[in-house]
Amino acid sequence: MTTVLVVDDQPIVRAGLAVVLDAEADLTVIGQAADGEEAVLLAGELLPDVVCMDVRMPRMDGITATRQIVAAHGGAVRVLILTTFDVDEDTFAALEAGASGFLLKGADERTIAAAIRSVAAGGGTLDQRITQKVLAEFGRRRSDPSPTQAALDLLTQREVDVLELLTRGLSNAEIAQALFVEVTTVKYHVQSILSKTGSRDRLNAALWGLRHHVGGHAD
Repeated sequence: MTTVLVVDDQPIVRAGLAVVLDAEADLTVIGQAADGEEAVLLAGELLPDVVCMDVRMPRMDGITATRQIVAAHGGAVRVLILTTFDVDEDTFAALEAGASGFLLKGADERTIAAAIRSVAAGGGTLDQRITQKVLAEFGRRRSDPSPTQAALDLLTQREVDVLELLTRGLSNAEIAQALFVEVTTVKYHVQSILSKTGSRDRLNAALWGLRHHVGGHAD
């Protein structure tokens, strides 16, 4: 059973999301918070597997709360950002703060539930509607398109290949198909990438890759 803490300053949104998630056989909502301060407190008390975090809230925003929760609990408590806002500075701030996923609130119930499962399992998730914008913005912010020497020194060429496809949001099966290898081989490379880069999950590994100029050339 995956435990979830729902954080949103609108009571009706919190209640609605809680009902939706509790309807899933493998998910259970163990707490609700109305702002970032309460989220940090409850995350420490309840230690949920995943925190579904709103961004713009009174007293303490979701970015600050995410940073504090990740700093205090690391991979034991993962954060999935849910927001009505499209890609802006909040998106990058949330990911830099340690969020393991980012979804727009317009996502359907099945997508949200799947994202929570992915984040809880260490997979990370990024809403496909904004993935291209995120990649494009990371690409715009850098001047040199070549992988950094640090990345080339740290990773094997095959790991660089896998990481590049990770930055495009591809699944293990899709990466295996693109590289003409078995899915188990991709899983091995992904785990090696996570270990070498000190990344908590696939999403943070992808962000590490983008910072080191690996990938970001999505079609």
